[in-house]
Parts: sequence; C-alpha cells; structure tokens
Amino acid sequence: MAQPLAKKDDDRDDEADYSPFMGIEKGAVLQEARVFNDPQLDARRCSQVITKLLYLLNQGETFTKVEATEVFFSVTKLFQSRDLGLRRMVYLIIKELSPSADEVIIVTSSLMKDMNSKTDMYRANAIRVLCRITDGTLLTQIERYLKQAIVDKNPVVASAALVSGIHLLQTNPEIVKRWSNEVQEAVQSRAALVQFHALALLHQIRQNDRLAVSKLVTSLTRGSVRSPLAQCLLIRYTSQVIRESGNNTQSGERPFYDFLESCLRHKSEMVIFEAAKAITDLNGVTTRELTPAITVLQLFLSSSKPVLRFAAVRTLNKVAMTHPMAVTNCNIDMESLISDQNRSIATLAITTLLKTGNESSVDRLMKQITNFMSDIADEFKIVVVEAIRSLCLKFPLKYRSLMNFLSNILREEGGFDYKKAIVDSIVILIRDIPDAKESGLLHLCEFIEDCEFTYLSTQILHFIGIEGPKTLDPSKYIRYIYNRVHLENATVRASAVSTLAKFGASVDALKPRIFVLLRRCLFDSDDEVRDRATLYLSTLGGDLENDEDVKDFLFGSLDTPLTNLESSLKNYVPSEVAFDIRLVPKEVKSQPLTEKKAQGKKPTGLGAPPSGPPSTVDSYERQLLSIPEFANYGKLFKSSAPVELTEAETEYAVNVVKHIFDTHVVFQYNCTNTIPEQLLEDVFVIVDASEAEEFSQVFSKPVRSLPYDSPGQTFVAFEKPEGLPTTGKFSNTLKFIVKEVDPTSGEAEDDGVEDEYQLEDLDVVAADYILRVGVSNFRNAWESIDPESERVDEYGLGPRESLSEAVNTVISLLGMQPCEGTEVVPPNSRSHTCLLSGVFIGGVKVLVRLSFGLDGAKDVAMKLSVRSDDVSVSDAIHEIVASG
Repeated sequence: MAQPLAKKDDDRDDEADYSPFMGIEKGAVLQEARVFNDPQLDARRCSQVITKLLYLLNQGETFTKVEATEVFFSVTKLFQSRDLGLRRMVYLIIKELSPSADEVIIVTSSLMKDMNSKTDMYRANAIRVLCRITDGTLLTQIERYLKQAIVDKNPVVASAALVSGIHLLQTNPEIVKRWSNEVQEAVQSRAALVQFHALALLHQIRQNDRLAVSKLVTSLTRGSVRSPLAQCLLIRYTSQVIRESGNNTQSGERPFYDFLESCLRHKSEMVIFEAAKAITDLNGVTTRELTPAITVLQLFLSSSKPVLRFAAVRTLNKVAMTHPMAVTNCNIDMESLISDQNRSIATLAITTLLKTGNESSVDRLMKQITNFMSDIADEFKIVVVEAIRSLCLKFPLKYRSLMNFLSNILREEGGFDYKKAIVDSIVILIRDIPDAKESGLLHLCEFIEDCEFTYLSTQILHFIGIEGPKTLDPSKYIRYIYNRVHLENATVRASAVSTLAKFGASVDALKPRIFVLLRRCLFDSDDEVRDRATLYLSTLGGDLENDEDVKDFLFGSLDTPLTNLESSLKNYVPSEVAFDIRLVPKEVKSQPLTEKKAQGKKPTGLGAPPSGPPSTVDSYERQLLSIPEFANYGKLFKSSAPVELTEAETEYAVNVVKHIFDTHVVFQYNCTNTIPEQLLEDVFVIVDASEAEEFSQVFSKPVRSLPYDSPGQTFVAFEKPEGLPTTGKFSNTLKFIVKEVDPTSGEAEDDGVEDEYQLEDLDVVAADYILRVGVSNFRNAWESIDPESERVDEYGLGPRESLSEAVNTVISLLGMQPCEGTEVVPPNSRSHTCLLSGVFIGGVKVLVRLSFGLDGAKDVAMKLSVRSDDVSVSDAIHEIVASG
C-alpha cells in the first residue's frame, strides 16, 4: 500500500518525496513470496509481500504463467489465517491475479464458504472476488446467494453485491436482469451507499427502455431518495429524460423541472450543485428557468470551500457564453475572486467577467487583471487573452485600453504559445477594427525588436507588409523593418527584405528609399537575403511590365500546389528556355488507391486490400487514355479516392474510383477474388442508373479473367450534361462466371456457373466536381476576384451537436480545401469563420467564406459568401448548399 498522507512541515517543502517501493524488483519479491508456505504464518510479513506484489501489478509489471500460478497457489494457503488484515489482502491479490478456469476451482470452495460466513467483512470481499473471477456456469450456482446479499441488512455486504452486479452486467446481462426485484428493494434502503449503488444498477438494467427509465425517474422524484449520492444520480437521469422528452407542446412547461428546482433547496451541497448544473445544461433554457440556479451558484462563490467556488465559477463561465445577462448579477462576487489563492478559480472569474461586463467596467477590469497576470501559468494567460480579444470585438470603442494591455503583456516573460495568442489577437483586432490599425501595427513593430521567436517575427513582418502600406503614414514602419536586417538571424532578415519590397511596390513615394535599403542588402552574408534583394530590385526596377504585375508578384497567392512546383523544378533541364511557372500543373495529385502498408510480405487471401493501378491523376489519365473508347473524353479533371463497395473479409473485394471528365464520368471498379479455389471470368458490373436520370451509360469494359488474389479493373462510362455538377445514385451488381480450381494442380475446370454478387450503392455528389486547391493568402486571393461575382445568402442548418460538426459537414459537402487552419473550431465557440478554396469543373477558381453562429438551442445558422471567376459557378455553389 502507498504510505499514508501526512501534513508536510514547512521546513521539509524542498525535500524529495520518498516511496517505500523505490527499487523493488519482481524477482526479489517472488523470492519473498515463499513466506506464504511457512508452517507458522507471519501475518504482518505476508501482508507486506502481498502489498509489493499488488504494487508491481498496478505498475504494469507482467507475470509469466508459471510465476502467476506459483503465487496463486501459495496465496491460497493463507485462507487458514484468521487475521482480518491479511485476509483482506488475500482477496485483493486473488482478484488482481485473475486466475484461469482451472485455478479458480481451487479457491471457489473457500470463497463460497466465506460468502456464507458470519463475518461481514469476509462475506463482502468474497462476493467481490467471486464475481470478478467466476464464469457464467458458476454464476448460476451462486446467483441465489447474490440475490440474498443485495437485500442483506449489512450495507457493506449489500453494496458489494450491487457493485458486483454492475460489473457482471457487462458480461452476463441476462442473469443480472433477473435481480430487478431485489435491486428495486435495495433502492429503498436507508443506507446511503446501498441506495446509490442500487439506483446505478437499476438504471443500467433499464437503460435501453426509455419508458422504463421515465417510470423509474417519475417514481423516485416523489421523495423516496435519501442518499445525496443517489440524489445526484437521479438528477442526471432526470436530465436525460428531459432531453429525450422535450417541452410540453401545449403548456410550454418542461417536465420534471419542478423536481430540479426543489433539489436546489437540498441540505447537501453536492445535490444543490448537481441540480444547478443540470438546469444550466437544459436545451433552450430560459432566463426564468436559470434564475434560481444562478442564485445558488452565486452563494457558492462566497463559500469557504475552494471546490465549491471553483464548481460555481466554472458553471457560470459556461452559462455566460449563451446567457451573459443572466450572470451579470454575480459580477461583484466574481470580482472578489480575482485575488483568490486558487489560480484556476481566479482565471475563470476573470474570463467570466470579461464575457459579462459592460463597457463602463472595462477600464476597472483591466487594472485588476494587470496585477493578476504575473501570478498565473501560460495556459491560464492564453484563456484570458482570448477573452480580452472577444471583449474588444464586443466593445470596439475600448480598443485603446485593451490594445495597450495586450501590448504590455506582450513584453513580459512567456512561452511561444502565449506570445502567439497575443499576436494573433492583435492581428484580429487590426483587421476587424479599422481605428486600431495604426496603434496595433506600431505595437507589433515594437515587439519584434525583442522577440526571441523566429516564427513570430517572420509572421509579424509578413502581416506588416500587407497592412502597413494601407495606413496614413507608411514611412514610420520602415525603420523598424530595416533594423531587422541588421539585428536578426538570416530567416528574419530575409523576411524583412520581402516586407521592404512590398512597401516599395505599394507606396510610390517610398520606392527611392526602398531601393537604397535593398541595395545595402546585396552585401549580406546570407545567400537567401542577397538573392531576395537582387530579385526585388529587379522586379521593382521594371523587369515586369506594369505595377499591377509587380503587386501580383509580391502580394498574389501561389495557386500552384507546392508538390507540383517542386516536381517541375526537379525535372527542369537548364537551357535557353527559362522555367515558366505558368506551365506547372494546377491539379492536386490524388491520394494513393490504398494506404501504404509497412514494408514486408504482401497480404494475401481474406483481408487483403484490393490492389489497383498507379495512384496519381497523371497515371490514372494515362491508363484511361490507353483504352480507345475513353480517348476522346478530353482532359481528366479529377479522380476520387477509392470508395469501398464491399465489407472487409467478404468473398470478393471491390472498390470504385470515380473519374470526372467535362462531359463524362467513368467508374473504375477494382476487383479482387479472395477465394483460392475459384477462378472468375468475364467479370463486369451491372450499374442501375434509375436514380441518376441525367446520366446515360455509353460503355462497359469487363475483366476477362480474375484469378485468386490477382486484382483486375472493369470500367463503366456514363455521359452527363457538359460542365455541370450533376449528381445521382447508382446501384451496382457484380456479375461473373465461376470456375472451380483444383487445389493440387491449380487448373480450372472447363465449365463454369454464372453468378452475381450485390455491391453497395454509389453516389456521385457535388464535391466530385471540385478540386481541393489551397491558396497561400486567402485575403489577397479574395480581393483579387471581381466583387461583382460575389453571391451571398444565409442558411439554417438546424440543430447540431457542436459548431465543429456543422463546419465539417459543409466542408465535406463542398469538397473544398480549408485555408489558414480555419477548419479547426476553438472549444466552446459560439461563432466561427471558415475559409475554403478550390477549382470548379472547367478550371474555374472559386473561394468561399462560411460564417457560422450557434444559438442556445444548438441551432446553427450559416452565412455563405462565394466569389469565383465565373458568376454561374458562384450560383452553383449556393445551389449545392441549398440542396445538400
């Protein structure tokens, strides 16, 4: 056993903790276990050895079969001891060793004898151990004793039987369900722990029957539950019934709400808190329903117990996200918690105040937070920074004090994540509050003078290069940027050179000064810094045709996939013809047909993945063009990832790849025969397109022979309307001739039998007509597209589990590439913006802004803004969302 907890003296605070188990080894402990065989048992020493064995087992130490058996048989000899402490340790070690079926028989008689003993401690522990190590056969023999134990007068014995029932319900549910009457009787027990365990078991027995659970809750909410622990369970079960039943449609009343409210007046603090939390978690909870819960939580804020203060402020923090006005009355109490010794409580109090405070209280809060920030860890500081950012967006007129606060803490000590959170917040405020741009950029310029993080420095310089030229006095930032060229490492110096060039391209009055500064950079010690300076001098000096070309070069997004660019550069042969980036393919390479396996023997037979042809778009296109019937379909636009049409370990493994052309769709069925005794011939897929009326089948190519574990491809082609995202569902049936194969000779029989195999349905969806192509700078790419092409509309997405689920659903529906990490929704967010980019069939670039909002009832609303090079594509995206 671990050493007992003791109060630590102040003068021992710096001493290392000592563990009595330090340095023990399994071999030595097994040697000590021989003490179990001594004729005269030493109970104290035997208990110490069992304690060491239990420690090793709980630390993950594994015993071999021989070692475990020897220990088990030695331990069984300890049943002759009458020492209560040693007997308790024996029960523990037998339970942890989990003996095999043969070994269980050895102790069964002893445990059953103890189960009927007059000593309650023996009875309770014997029940726990027997139910842990027994199988279904023995369980039926002791079932009668277990049912009697459930209603035993001794609460220790009754609880042991009920807890054992909870565990047995996972392995032998039918037997445990027969104990309902006894468990129902135990629910009425006066013993707190018995009632708690009985209620838990009774609910698990009935959990799959909603009506039975509802009846259980109805009967118990009338006041028959005395145990505070059981009352907490009942509150949780009541909340579940409320969620499943909803409000009364006629009166608008919520069932069982009166019970939850009555629990707020319970004498036990844990019950009061559980009821308050349950009320705040109700779907669509109203201010009237919240008021009594908020009142008791407010009382907890001034409790002398830290756990109550923490629980209350955490719950109020959550409520403030959806009902900030309901929490406002607690603000005075929460302000006193800012100086709480528990930093978790103080942080939650601060962030709650920032969510619920009004504009007049901002300055006072900032003064309190300033003294508070130096005492908390970085993870808490990040929470505070994010709350301040939200407050500034809520009250934009207070941007000066909030921006100054962020700037001040930016200069204090802190890790990368903390500093990045501050920088990200300042960047967001600059973008969303126009008046904050000048001061915000100056704060960032001052920060990079002392910034120790290269990544942050380069990101700040990049942002200044975009926003700085748009300010009233861009020249004030040049000094800060040029200082980086002299005082930083090569990576930051190179980024500073690029930022200077952006100022020169955007502000004509600064161009002569920028030329002078860039020429000085030609003598830098780093190759990249010199190369960038040379490139930008050439660019700004007139090598490009006009200023628009210069700005596009410096600010434009790279719409060429980096993998494609890298491949093209490697394949370029130096010659008189210069490398032309416009010739690099824009299509994203598709993923391999099957995931790469670990190097080793190729799996065969059942479970072997269906193999396919080469994996990239180029190789798919070469394969399709080698079939004459597909040669006139034009350029392949997109190939999908494989879609499985059969389940794992079936007789035949089939998946399909959808190849999208401008006027055709080709289905490539990759088939594998997993039966060694069969040969398949004339294999093809019959496709029923009755639910895809706009498609018409024009060609089918079968597989002539499909031996065991040798993959083959069969193709079916459909014609569709030109350039449109036509959708539909296709039913598939695999047809073939089966021939038996002699396992000895490997020869197939001459005669075969026609057979067919039903495959899963296949959907062609709108996302199949959009390529996932990212952009490096979404904002610049968005502004480069004609605003006249923008189409905006709002949609209701209905109730969702979370904002993240709604975002992922729309991304999946459109099949576009998330940009700048906006596919990740911060925890507990009530709103979010997601940026998507892609190329629509026909080579049309399209960009999407998705703005999501979540109300109290978890209904999600979405604003969809689309820009593209073709207005009809913008309309098509809206049609996809409206119909999806």
